[in-house]
This record gives sequence, structure tokens and C-alpha cells, in this order.
Amino acid sequence: MKSYNRLRIVLLFLTLSCFTNVVGQNKMPYQLFDKNGKKTTYEKLLKAATKTEVLLFGEYHDNSVVHWLQLEITKDLSEKKALVLGAEMIEADNQKQLNQYLQGEINQKAFDTLARLWSNYKTDYKPLVDFAKEQKIPFVATNIPRRYASMVFKNDFAALDPLTDEEKTWIAPLPIAFDINLPGYQNMLEMMGGHAGEKMPKAQAIKDATMAHFIIQNLKSNSLFIHYHGTYHSDNFEGIYWYLKRENPSLQLVTISTVTQKDITKLEKENHNKADFILVIDEDVTKTY
Repeated sequence: MKSYNRLRIVLLFLTLSCFTNVVGQNKMPYQLFDKNGKKTTYEKLLKAATKTEVLLFGEYHDNSVVHWLQLEITKDLSEKKALVLGAEMIEADNQKQLNQYLQGEINQKAFDTLARLWSNYKTDYKPLVDFAKEQKIPFVATNIPRRYASMVFKNDFAALDPLTDEEKTWIAPLPIAFDINLPGYQNMLEMMGGHAGEKMPKAQAIKDATMAHFIIQNLKSNSLFIHYHGTYHSDNFEGIYWYLKRENPSLQLVTISTVTQKDITKLEKENHNKADFILVIDEDVTKTY
């Protein structure tokens, strides 16, 4: 009997050892963490998103895994809650063309011709827009027309004052609130070495403010607004997040930040507190451009 029990223990040990080796050899392209650096799950992210009003999904524009995950999250959340989608990648003055495409009034070729779509639109953002089209989900072009952000970079916020009334409907209401002391804007000043003064952070701020403005403008009761944008626009609960909270302090928000690491099993200290959920992607993942 003792020999039998010893045999059972040995077999159990061998089984567990084999299982551990298999799990250890599995290659995962990403891992989710909470803001404190504790591993979390996709299911917990979905649960948090269903309980909030706005999900800010910060991305790396050229990362294949982040674009796949954006689509999967959007599909899964659409089964749980009514959605409104919005993206940095389409500018506000192209909302008419976007609506025409969503409603089937123009085809993809015409949309490509009439709207200023990013070069990686077809591979990275078209799946999201097409899903919205299929499911009849509103999709909002939230970004400021790039020519106006360029004007701010060259000549400060005052460059926007002469815009026509129609042009001003494509940006956040003037005057734009701006806090140069926010760490994200301070980092931009440091990166520029002070050569551009406050113009670079202000050009960033007008984008952040405009995207927040169109999110607020298109919120619907009992719905979730999912917004896709470069992660820098909401990292550390700044940028879009700051403008949303400034406009509506009680607004419920969940943020996702994207980072890449060589080792995805542990969140590096510098990436703690970047967002409610930190999406860590293996640095070897294929780029889309």
C-alpha cells in the first residue's frame, strides 16, 4: 500500500512537472497589468469597461497585436453594452465622409479619395470602422484637422482666432485651457530641448482638448464610448483624460496604456501608474509599417 501511494506521488509530481514545462514554453505576445504592476486578465478589463462611460484605449500606431486586441475588445463589449466609437485617426472635418461610408452612401474607394486617411488605415483601422458599419455603431472623427494643429505649433493658440465659424466647429471651443506644468507637456519641452518653447506642447494640447470635446459631445446615456488614440494622449491620466475630467469631473473613465518590453512577465517600474490597465506587448511583435 505504501509503495502504491509513493507511486501515485511520483506520477503526480511528473505530471505537474510536465505541465509546468509546457506552460513555461508557451509564447504569449502580451500581458495585462493593473496600474500597480499586478498581473490582471482580459476578463477583468472587460468587466471594468462595462461599468464605465468612457474607455480610453492608448495604442502604438504600428503594433499588430494592439490593433487586433482593439477589435476583439470592441466586439466583446458590443455584446454587453451599447457603444459609440471614436478615433484620433480620423479628423473632425471628415465626419461627413465617414458618415457617408458608414451609411453605405459611398464605397471604400470614394472614402479613401474624399477623406485624409492615415497610410495604415486599411490594415489597422478599417476593421474597426467596418465593424461599426456592420453593427450600425456610431463612429466619431475626433481629431483636430492637422493643419490647425500645425498653425498652433507655428504661431501659438492665437493662430486659431481668425478661423471661420464653420472651421471652429472642428476644434475644441476657444479659448483652450492649457497647463504647461502637466508632466506630459513638461516631458515634451525636455525632448525638444526648449527650442520650440511651449508651441509643441500647445499643439499636443489642442489635439487632446479637441478629442475630449468630441467625446463629451457624443456621449450617450447607458452607452460606452471607446476612443482609440496614441497612448501618449492619455498616459499618466493626462491629455485627453485631463480635459475630460476638467469638463465633467464626475465622468467615469477607464484608461489603457500600451508599452513594449523584452520581458512581459513583469511590469517595469517606469510603466507603473500609466493607466488603469497597462497592456505590455513583447517588443519583437510584428510592426504594421
